[in-house]
Amino acid sequence: MKKKILLCCGDITVSALLGESPTARAIWNALPLSGEVHTWGDELYFSIPVEHDYDDTAAEIVEKGALAYWPNGRAFCVFFGPTPVSTGKEIRPAGAVNVVGHVTDGLADVKKILPGSTVLVRQV
Repeated sequence: MKKKILLCCGDITVSALLGESPTARAIWNALPLSGEVHTWGDELYFSIPVEHDYDDTAAEIVEKGALAYWPNGRAFCVFFGPTPVSTGKEIRPAGAVNVVGHVTDGLADVKKILPGSTVLVRQV
């Protein structure tokens, strides 16, 4: 069963679901988490205190709205469009990521979350 989460930053609230992968479960068990937002193209990411290797969900290209964990940087990522290494409209992370879920509501608001702000991820 997918697990509902919220990403909150100021008056912005984004709804999402985490999947059942080992990495998604590790993130779920670590919630609530918060971090300082960084952006890279149309990707928002922040460091989290979860350490996990690549799993079966690892991908080098993701879909719009994907939630992912980047093992190399121990970061939680939200993809809402192309990154600096994307070709065309593909969404390509800096390196392979474990896809852990997807945004279900509020994806357009992710772009309004500014670098340096704090985002909170919590269970619903």
